[in-house]
Order: sequence, then C-alpha cells, then structure tokens
Amino acid sequence: MPEPLASRVASWLVADPDPGDRAELAGLVAAGDVRALTERFAGPLAFGTAGLRGPLRAGPAGMNTAVVRRTTAGLGSWLQRRVTGPPVVVIGYDARRRSDHFALDAARVLAGQGARALLLPGPTPTPVLAFAVRHLSAVAGIMITASHNPASDNGYKVYLGGPVGEAGRGAQLVAPADTEIEDEIAAVGPAAAIPLADGWTRLDASIVTAYVEGAVRAVDTVPPVDGPPLRIAYTPLHGVGADVLEAVFTRAGLPVPVTVVDQREPDPDFPTAPFPNPEEPGVLDAVLALGERVGADLVLANDPDADRCAAAVGGRVLTGDEIGLLLADHVLRARPGPVATTVVSSSALVELARDHGVPCTRTLTGFKWIMRADPGLVFGYEEALGYAMAPDLVRDKDGITAALALARAAQREKRAGRTLLDVLDDLHRRIGVFATGQVSVRLDDLAAVGAAMRRLRTSPPDRVAGRPVTAVRDLLTGAVDGPDGLAGLPPADVLLLELDGGARVVARPSGTEPKLKIYLQAVTDRETVAAIGPAAARRHARTELDALRDGAAALMGVPGPAGGP
Repeated sequence: MPEPLASRVASWLVADPDPGDRAELAGLVAAGDVRALTERFAGPLAFGTAGLRGPLRAGPAGMNTAVVRRTTAGLGSWLQRRVTGPPVVVIGYDARRRSDHFALDAARVLAGQGARALLLPGPTPTPVLAFAVRHLSAVAGIMITASHNPASDNGYKVYLGGPVGEAGRGAQLVAPADTEIEDEIAAVGPAAAIPLADGWTRLDASIVTAYVEGAVRAVDTVPPVDGPPLRIAYTPLHGVGADVLEAVFTRAGLPVPVTVVDQREPDPDFPTAPFPNPEEPGVLDAVLALGERVGADLVLANDPDADRCAAAVGGRVLTGDEIGLLLADHVLRARPGPVATTVVSSSALVELARDHGVPCTRTLTGFKWIMRADPGLVFGYEEALGYAMAPDLVRDKDGITAALALARAAQREKRAGRTLLDVLDDLHRRIGVFATGQVSVRLDDLAAVGAAMRRLRTSPPDRVAGRPVTAVRDLLTGAVDGPDGLAGLPPADVLLLELDGGARVVARPSGTEPKLKIYLQAVTDRETVAAIGPAAARRHARTELDALRDGAAALMGVPGPAGGP
C-alpha cells in the first residue's frame, strides 16, 4: 500500500468512533485491498446538488458515523458564528440503513455544542423536515436520506433558516455557505474526540399533524365540490411516504389511494425496486398494473423520501415536464404569481406564465436555486419529478402536496367527464407542444467529461439534426441575456444551444458520475396544434425529438442514442 494512503487509513482508524466501520477498514487493510481503500479515501464527500450523498461504507468518501459526526460538528460551528444564543436545529431521517443512528449522532453532536437539537418523532418524508425548519423558526435543518438512490447509499441534506420574507428561508444551502461549512468540517478534529451530549429533544407527532393540516390548507385554496368518487393507485416504493400521504388525503376528504401492498411499508432493501427512482424503466410497473386492475383515474408514486412525485393517467406515464405543466396550471388558476423552473426543464412554463401574465424565472439545476427565485414564489418545478406546490409551507420539492394537487385536478376533470390528458390537450392548444428528453453520454472519467464540454464551447455546431443553431448561451461565462428569465444566474458548467423553431439542446456534466447529460426539447407551435390537433402535434414533436436525440448522439461521437428520458 502506498505510504500516503497507509498513513491516512491508520489515522482514520484511530479516530473512527464506530466499531463496525473500524472493522471494515481493518479487514480491507488485512486483505491488502488497495483499490477498495483508495475508493474510501478518494476525498471527503462534498455538498452537491442535494447535499452529501454516498455509499454506506467506512472512510471519508462514504456515509458513516465519523463522517456524520464531523459534518454536524462543522455545521454547528458555522451556525454558532452566525446566531446569538443556542442555534435551533431540526433533524429528520428516512428508513434507510443507519438513518436513525446517523440522526441520533447529529442530535448528540449538536447538543454537545450547546445547540437545541430537535429530532423528528420517527422516519418521515423529507418535506416534513423542510416544513419543520420554517414552522419552528429553526436556523437549520438536517435530513438523513439518499432520496431515490440505491439501497447501498445514504445522505445528509442541510436546510438553512433565515428572516421571514427571505426567499431562501427554509431552503437547502447554496454557495458560499456550502464551501464555508466544508471548511469548518475540514477543521474538525478526530471524530472520536467530538463531544456528545444527550440534551436533545424528541418532537412528538404534532409536528407531522401540523404539516398535514398545512398541506391541505395550502393546496385546497378552492373548496372541493362533491362529485363521482376518484380512484387512485399509489406506491411509496418501500419508502416513508404512505402514512403521511394517506393522512393528507383523509384530511382533504379524498378517498385513501389503493396502495401496492408489497411496496407500502418502509424497507431499506427495496426488494421490488433495487433502484427506487420513479424515472427508471420498470420501477412503476407494479403500481401501473394495480391502477389497471382497480380502474384508477390517476396513478401516483413517491420516491422513498417522498419529495418527488410521478403520475400516470389512462396507462400513460406522464413526463416530469408534463406534470409540471399540469400543476402550474392548477396553481395559476387559483393564485397567479411568480413561478420558476430550471434551465434544463421545458420552456412550456415560460409560455404558460406569459399567458397568465406572471413572471417566470429559470434557474440552475436543483431546488435550492428554484426556491430562491422569488420571495413570493407560488410554484416551482424541475423535470426530474420535483414540484413545489406551496413554497410558503415547504421551501423545497414536495411529492405529497404534488400528489394532492394532482388528485384535486383529476377530481375536477372527472366531474366534467374528462381526465388530466384532456387538460394537457387544452394546454397544448394554448401554448403549443413542448416535447422533452435526455441523452446521457458515459465517458471514461470526469476529465473526459470536462474535455467534451470544452470541445463544445470551443467549436459549437452550426446545426443539430439539420436545425440551425440560432444562439449559443454559455452559463459558465454568464452569456445568458434574453427575455426568458435567464438573466442573473451564477456561473455554471452549462451550455445551451438554441435551435430554429424553439428546439433546444442543453449540455452539462452530471457532477457525480463520468457522464455528460444532454437535455433536449422539440416544439410544435400552437398554430400547428390548431391545424392538426394535439395528438398529431405531439407525434410530430416526438419525431422531432427523436431526430434531436440522434443529432446529439452524433455530436458527442457515439454511434446512436445513448440514453432516454
């Protein structure tokens, strides 16, 4: 074993407070497994798009007791420099392996620093933790979750409080706070020497009840009218969403959804969905089959921490952008106001906002940016199934309020003998069809991804799939002027190619894997929709989208479409 690595491993072993993690590392040392040890000591986990996230394993590049304690100690030190008196921090956790232990570790570290640590009553959805930060006027929140990652992972999200009226109050942290906290973490001494205390508080179920009541008030701005019963099929994908979602639906006077029995209870092994991301092929098969058996008007799915929501109607799985358009329409009917989405999501929200006469901001990828778009934000979404129906309640994506709003919209349409697919037809007639998809190009390593982005910047194409490139907008250099809500974005490694006819290609690195992600959009304008009808217009847009996929794949030098939506 190289001496620098051996020295780091030895130092970590001495300082690791967890016997199981020490035994894991000691076993790798005894086996001489240099590759596994190199992976575990490749570097500390860093705050990414949604906090820290990594495999459950020993060492600084994994999620483990030492990392959680050091991270919490660094966060606590950073908070204490910025508040008067003991910081109030709320801590939540999901049902993944070790989540409860990590949450307790975080509470004990904060208590050891003199902070007021408030632990949620049990495994709960991420939106409940985000709600609690604002509801309890906490200065920060910690959520132990890996969201929709595989069972082998866990994670650590940080939310920050702030003054009432501040756009980022209760949202996930952004720069420069993230790097400042990472500097504090780096300055923390050995994990085993971090003081712990048991002066933390376990909250009772009233905090969940407050979320449930607030969710119904926020979404049901127009009193529901009686009508034919709505049939809904649902799955929480072995996560923690079912109890809270059912409580919200019951409070709202809606029938409790019929749930996939084998996926209802939390299970950290995710036995029927090894990759429990509703966007992944096959993950929704069980709930779609249930929906067909019970004649469901609407099929819903949350990811394991219930901050995302997928939906299907009439056996058709809706895209994240289609759901975003439906939910935006539902919100803007009742309370017009500022909306926001990301640079990689559909431009349809920009057009719908223009139709309603409200501002629409486009942000960098991630809800930490969407939630800071406007203090008066009424709705925000990103194409990866994340929706903020009630930003004043939860300053983050929330799959439970999204599910409630979709159910209310479906109920409204059922009274009129229609479905949400009819609403999409109406919207397409108003603003046109915006078909979106993705190509993921896997390269050899992160350096190759950087080189590919540099090539695109240095020699952007004149045409993609036969369509002229009308504008190149580089977010890394701030070249984002225009009337479509992009002005003022911080620098980011994102390149936008605007094409003739409203089509678009957006390239960015994945950030966590050696992948280049390319987001595509093809548009059929509303004049064409009026001439040929919504169904034909959608087929036309999908054909154009397929051509863009081929063009994007050729642009990156791969033989054919390298990925799908």
